[in-house]
Amino acid sequence: MHFFSAILSLMILFEAPKEPQIDFCDVYGAIYVAEFPERADVLVFEESSEAFARMIVFEENSQIMADKPGKWYFTDNPDFARYSVYFTERRGAADFSVYFTDFESLAGCSL
Repeated sequence: MHFFSAILSLMILFEAPKEPQIDFCDVYGAIYVAEFPERADVLVFEESSEAFARMIVFEENSQIMADKPGKWYFTDNPDFARYSVYFTERRGAADFSVYFTDFESLAGCSL
């Protein structure tokens, strides 16, 4: 029995480190919308009001212009995306919330 306890202790000590959480302010640029949550880098909830959103998102028409937090360019190819997101309908399941704006000057993240 002690042998198995020792093995278990060693397994816990040498467990691979967990991937660090993605800072939501780093999610900008080319964005791919994943069909399934397990295929996404982050889970996002779309707010109906900017007052409750952690990030205000402006959708860019050019990938080159999506160069700051809150500026997203949606791509259909996951290989060209900087991040993949999954839009969840449950606020509690999301890593952060967003609100889409028509005004580029409002784009950004709130800390």
